[in-house]
Amino acid sequence: MSAASCLLTEDQFLCSICLDVFTDPVTIPCGHNFCKACITQHWDTKVPYQCPNCKKVFNTRPELQVNTFISEMAAQFRQSAQQKASSSSSEQQVVKPGEVPCDVCTGTRLKALKSCLVCLESYCETHLEPHLTRPGLKKHQLIDPEENLESRMCVKHDKLLDLFCKTDQVCVCMLCTYSDHKTHDVVPLKEGYEGKKAELGKTEAEIQQMIQKRRLKIQEMNRSVELSKEGADRGIADGVQVFTALKESVERSQAELIDTIKEKQRETEEQAEGFIKELEQEISELKKRSSEVEQLSRSEDQLHLLQSFTSLNAAPPTKNWTEVRVHPPSYEGTVGRAVTQLEETLSKQMKKLLSELELKRVQQYEVEVTLDPDTAQPALILSDDGKQVRHVDVMKNLPDNPKRFDHCVNVLAKQSFFSGIFYYEVQVQGKTGWDLGVVRESINRKGQIPATPQNGYWAIWLRNENQYIACAGPRVRLSLKSQPEKVGVFVDYEEGLVSFYDVDAAALIYSFTGCCFKEKLYPYFCPCNNDGGKNSAPLIVSPVNHTE
Repeated sequence: MSAASCLLTEDQFLCSICLDVFTDPVTIPCGHNFCKACITQHWDTKVPYQCPNCKKVFNTRPELQVNTFISEMAAQFRQSAQQKASSSSSEQQVVKPGEVPCDVCTGTRLKALKSCLVCLESYCETHLEPHLTRPGLKKHQLIDPEENLESRMCVKHDKLLDLFCKTDQVCVCMLCTYSDHKTHDVVPLKEGYEGKKAELGKTEAEIQQMIQKRRLKIQEMNRSVELSKEGADRGIADGVQVFTALKESVERSQAELIDTIKEKQRETEEQAEGFIKELEQEISELKKRSSEVEQLSRSEDQLHLLQSFTSLNAAPPTKNWTEVRVHPPSYEGTVGRAVTQLEETLSKQMKKLLSELELKRVQQYEVEVTLDPDTAQPALILSDDGKQVRHVDVMKNLPDNPKRFDHCVNVLAKQSFFSGIFYYEVQVQGKTGWDLGVVRESINRKGQIPATPQNGYWAIWLRNENQYIACAGPRVRLSLKSQPEKVGVFVDYEEGLVSFYDVDAAALIYSFTGCCFKEKLYPYFCPCNNDGGKNSAPLIVSPVNHTE
């Protein structure tokens, strides 16, 4: 018997109804064998009585008797198969908590490799073999192991969920398209899966972009803290330089100044740390979401992806960080309060220190500025590096460019600014007339143009060697203690502030405050007419000298 069973194949011991090794095998009159329970249940639900294999019909229900010979053969084969499975189970993985077990294994249950959407069962490597070798089972759809296979069946029609309703964004079966979803836009499950997977890819790209923006914002804030610390260090050093030579009252003022500066620096760092903590929290949440999206995107399980997509689609709440900044504090007021406590003899020295500190603060925002030849009036000559401009008596024959000034001897910078803070310096030494400032992009560039804020100009003038004017509309005559040789221009777009400095004297010349900027701003230069050679010196955009 043992030798004979070794010559038989596994298929000869499988019931064609349950596809498993015979249990209590019976032989019906046509000669085919089945499990007693399987053929009994089959005939209980089928009329007439017919063989499931050859379709032979019996007029009366055949009496079933267990075939002892086949039963013994099947028992030996089952025992042999169990021994084989037992020996191979050491090589296969025993199911662990959270993993899908094989539905066929008895005793020690192994980890399932695949689930069948037709049989609604999960199989380990051994019990999966019929689905890989038997022609009838090869057509069954296999997926990654799924514990709750019943969830893939339509609860209303008990049919496989193999379609996706784009109208209601749900998975449906074929019968659903004849009832509740009759007029809806229904596509195959694969098409819906591919569409949602493409959406997930787009979502993943957007999340990565959000993460990158927040990383850049962290870098920006760290740089702001560094600039703030450098300013604080300079403020402390300058304060110490003045106060160390003073008596006891001056020493007290020195300590107060240092403590105040440090406190402002600490507040700035705490503010930045708070923002950074929020950004890192958002990055952490976005990374978590990215991981979920990536994991879902890798899924080959079409139904699982579609059913999980809706709950994953809602993005976590995030802040718009575009306008959030850490501004380095100004120590002007702090030093000023310290100065007022000192003796009158120190007032002049302290005020000079104040101006130097303010100038050093704004010089931190230095930007690159080069002149734009496409805007230069034809009587202007620009240097090759775009850093100098002067007026000559001969008009060049240039094309009529809409950006070019045709009457006023003006030129704009190539660079424009639509937000933030910026600063640049211009050498005016040797000139008897000049204009400097910023203009909005939409200014009129043709004909005679009054330079006023109403017309988009925020500028100061020099006329007749010593007449300094702020073009504030009405004009403001400026009284300066000395003639500037280098002028600094500082703009805070959000604060609506435009300030001009005498760089060598470290003194504020004039400020436009409360400005309302809604367009791009361009640095603006006018060297004025050369006045027979008296005003032939050029305006020169100069690099900032960051002296300690």
